[in-house]
Amino acid sequence: MPNLDGFAPIVAKKAKILILGTMPGVASLEKQQYYGHPRNAFWSVMKALLAMGSELCYEERKQVLTNNGIAVWDVLESCARAGSLDANIDMQSIRINRFEEFFTENNSIKHVFFNGAMAEKLYRTYGLPTLSGKFPYLHYQRLPSTSPANASLNLAQKIEAWQIVTRSMVK
Repeated sequence: MPNLDGFAPIVAKKAKILILGTMPGVASLEKQQYYGHPRNAFWSVMKALLAMGSELCYEERKQVLTNNGIAVWDVLESCARAGSLDANIDMQSIRINRFEEFFTENNSIKHVFFNGAMAEKLYRTYGLPTLSGKFPYLHYQRLPSTSPANASLNLAQKIEAWQIVTRSMVK
């Protein structure tokens, strides 16, 4: 099983929101882009929520996120996994990102949204305990995964569920 390394966060000063995934999939790792699989709904959801043009390149899409106070990262810094499915992660191999350092440096973040159940589970099990009760002001919420593996919701339903992100931008 290959050992995989995640990406640095997409973040700018004064970010208010952090969206946490689990670990980039194969297509994302090959492209070196968050949510790089063409069937992952993340960028379609962001396009709908932020009135983002569909013709934007990856760097421009990242800029729209940071201009709107949204940061993106993953719970895992690295892991061994066959393929792209979270279910295939070798739990003995996981390394969690350094959240205490991240939240200290980005102390304007108030809302953390999990892109799916596995991101939430890994963060609450392995990430949150490393914070030792620091950052009690953080509000956590799981959203439905934008992964193509989550076929239980269509794009319109995912957009509806993710509207909480834009509502959190004004708080």
